Amino acid sequence: MNTVQLQKILIANRGEIACRIMRTAKQMGLTTVAVYSDADKNAQHVKMADEAYHIGAAPSKDSYLVADKILQVAKVSGADCIHPGYGFLSENSEFAKACEAHNIAFIGPPATSIEAMGSKTRAKEIMAAANVPLVPGYYGDKQDPAFLQSEAKKIGYPVLIKAAFGGGGKGMRVVEKPKDFITALEGAQREAIAGFGNDLVLLERYVNQPRHVEVQVFADNHGNCVYLGDRDCSLQRRHQKVIEEAPAPGLSDALRKEMGEAAVRCALAINYRGAGTVEFLLCGNEFFFMEMNTRLQVEHPVTEMVTGVDLVNWQINIAGGQTLPLKQSDIQLQGHSFEARIYAEDPANDFIPCSGTIEALHVPVNSEFVRIDTGIAQGDEISPYYDPMIAKLIVHDDNREQALSRLQQALEQFHLAGFSTNIGFLHNLACHKSFKQGAPSTHFIAEQGDSLATVDESLLLSSQLIAAFAYLESLNTHQAQNNSASPWQQLSGFTLNAPQAIKIPFVDLPLSAIKTAQGYNVTHSAGVYRVQGTLNNGVCNVFINGEKHSAHVNITDNEITVMNKALQTKFECVDKHYISSHESDALPLAAPLNGTVVKHLIEVGSTITKGDAVVIIEAMKMEYTLNAPHDGILQSYCFGEGELVSHGALLAIVEDTTVQEGA
Repeated sequence: MNTVQLQKILIANRGEIACRIMRTAKQMGLTTVAVYSDADKNAQHVKMADEAYHIGAAPSKDSYLVADKILQVAKVSGADCIHPGYGFLSENSEFAKACEAHNIAFIGPPATSIEAMGSKTRAKEIMAAANVPLVPGYYGDKQDPAFLQSEAKKIGYPVLIKAAFGGGGKGMRVVEKPKDFITALEGAQREAIAGFGNDLVLLERYVNQPRHVEVQVFADNHGNCVYLGDRDCSLQRRHQKVIEEAPAPGLSDALRKEMGEAAVRCALAINYRGAGTVEFLLCGNEFFFMEMNTRLQVEHPVTEMVTGVDLVNWQINIAGGQTLPLKQSDIQLQGHSFEARIYAEDPANDFIPCSGTIEALHVPVNSEFVRIDTGIAQGDEISPYYDPMIAKLIVHDDNREQALSRLQQALEQFHLAGFSTNIGFLHNLACHKSFKQGAPSTHFIAEQGDSLATVDESLLLSSQLIAAFAYLESLNTHQAQNNSASPWQQLSGFTLNAPQAIKIPFVDLPLSAIKTAQGYNVTHSAGVYRVQGTLNNGVCNVFINGEKHSAHVNITDNEITVMNKALQTKFECVDKHYISSHESDALPLAAPLNGTVVKHLIEVGSTITKGDAVVIIEAMKMEYTLNAPHDGILQSYCFGEGELVSHGALLAIVEDTTVQEGA
């Protein structure tokens, strides 16, 4: 392959990865071209690019997944190379072929390499020939449900059903008992079709207490290939990574070398080019090949932090025909790095994805120790059409203990208001005793259950008192507006210098306060607290019984959000409409977010029991099963299969027969 100097790069992606690629491309002197859907017209990657082109409606199937539209933009803009990022078309071999046919450099591996690893079945065959250890399983093309069930029996339960062309936990089910196999198979196939357009699945023995350790490889077109250390990605929820680190802790030098060399054999076996990741299950000192991701990984920054290598820079240069700049002996790992994926989701509500406007955003300062990869800014919308990841928070220090401390501190400084996030959940993980001691198994989060979503009671109390202080300090401003309809005006008889109690109208939180010369005495169910301090530009610095607390607050007409360390708490005013406990009885059959009805599970007119699965909806590429709120008869479905539904929409009506019988 001849060396060419690439000059204009089209990033066929969106969000944080598009912005991250652009940063390196601009440093290298390339002109950058963005593409965007209707939902991303005002997105940061569009603002950052030198040029930007509209490619369709908000759903990715109408925009970011339409190869012809992207190739047309490349032609119109004069781009000589395309970087696909991750997701979307990044592992689409037909797209890689089309780029080549249009004389556009695809910044990724050859189509043949993508095809070889795109089918997990074919990948297993190649790995066996390359002497890479495999987990026992069935990797063939025969997909008859009865046959697959018989193969599962041979493998032995628990068994893992996995989409052959999938990734990111989609199209994947763990089956503990034979009676659950067919239902799990159907669900995995539906997700596989929706996410990847192919419902082929494979079966594997489900390995108990494994770690997920992956190796970053890099190859050029001149026969050279190196591995750039490893990453531990064992902290996962629903098979999606949550916190990653490099290097993987607890590996001996011999095991690290053995895994690295196995990963290189994998890449060489398929004539690989560019950045790739070989994922292994690690069980003690045994490791088994899982899959190879033929693209840049979400968690690539931790490798960059410990190697000093800009992987996107290497990708662009290798796509231009250059040779690898380092030999294996030149690659040395320095220090330790963590990455935490910050998501718009509600840990207290089964991690349901959230969408909405970013009303306030305060992040740690970028430094040699802290890096933030994101594609959002204050005022931006988090769309329900795409993956709800907001940002990646990456830290680095001399050793694992110090790096983990950096992560804890940085999470406490990442403040966002407008919707729920998983920041508190991530902080609980980073502070967990077992995680501090070393990387746990991939089952760790599931085994810990709700404990990782618990809230520190003392931190919650200080947040409540900070919210009360912010409310009281904001009264003068709101009174000056003389808006009698404002909830801030519901304090009849309030006088700053009078000793009477001021009721603070937060929903489900009885608070009152008395103004003092220094601040306020706030009465809480836990006692009376002296609160004094300042509120300036969304920053609240207060002393509670003499102890200093600092937090960001965001105040709107109907609520106050307090961002206190890693805890985000929202306080609603009593006049804001909210659903009573009686009305919320129907919520199990209301759409928890915007989505599409996938399947009706029970026939109308059937008698059902509380907790029975009634309807499945799909949103943000994941399926959610909604259950009956009480015993009764399924009266009707409110939406047909395939129809779009909005957050809060009632999906089915269950007639409560117990109420009628007792009437």
